Amino acid sequence: MKKSGYYGIGALNMKTSQNYGTLFRTAQILNADFIFLIGCRFKKQATDTMKSWRHIPLFEYVDFEDFNKHRPHDCKLVGIEMTETAIPIKEFKHPKQACYLLGAEDSGLTKEAVKNCQEIIFLPGERSMNVSVAGSIVLFDRINKQ
Repeated sequence: MKKSGYYGIGALNMKTSQNYGTLFRTAQILNADFIFLIGCRFKKQATDTMKSWRHIPLFEYVDFEDFNKHRPHDCKLVGIEMTETAIPIKEFKHPKQACYLLGAEDSGLTKEAVKNCQEIIFLPGERSMNVSVAGSIVLFDRINKQ
């Protein structure tokens, strides 16, 4: 059965390369259509045991402006961040076309990124989660709600 819509997930200015290896492995397992990195250089990672970049497109962008200029048409940018205006994930309805964006482990999403998101969601808890864990939860939530 052909799925309706598409989605991708990526991160802005990730601090540790192990996190994107784990995140991209989860993205491949949960059938993401693409993965991306903004502001960092892709390196092979032991944590990406499936070498996801060989199976689904990996896009690299110099900075947020470059990414936002090349984002797929009619694809909502969904930020994962703890902000006052964020929607709890349990109440969130995932769009058919979505680009999920995670921030750096130590600083989160930039103000520019938050301003350009069509939706911002947050996960339960009073502290930030590991970025690859947070991204994996968001992807599982999307699959679970289909």
